[in-house]
Amino acid sequence: MQTEAPSATEAVRLTIPAKPEYITLVRLALTGLAGLRSLTDETLGDLKLAVTEAASNSVRHAYGNGDGTVEVVYELAHDRLIVEVIDDGQGFVHEGAALDRDELDEGGLGIAIIQALADEFEVGARPGGTGSRLRFVKLLSD
Repeated sequence: MQTEAPSATEAVRLTIPAKPEYITLVRLALTGLAGLRSLTDETLGDLKLAVTEAASNSVRHAYGNGDGTVEVVYELAHDRLIVEVIDDGQGFVHEGAALDRDELDEGGLGIAIIQALADEFEVGARPGGTGSRLRFVKLLSD
């Protein structure tokens, strides 16, 4: 009999309706997963802000009438937390460069916040379909 080594990554997948009242669940899931690691209050606060901004962008912009879902995937490895926020909505184009403070509008500010808090950041079209995929990584100290 062959046994596999335990996975070095813990993953949680959460799908919520694209409605503002469900954003709290995104934060709660992150808090629960973060309980598996010793994180400072500052790091946890930064992660909550980043995931809230990412999920809120999908809730606000992906679907015109709020009919749809937002999927949040959390992957906790020994040295990092990877968060992906995915929707099937309209999608958007992000120029990739940090925006000038004077050019930031409500939508751009959320992206700028995530970029500032994350160690790695990607945003673009959802692979294999319509919609958006935002991915950020926060490196964790041992």
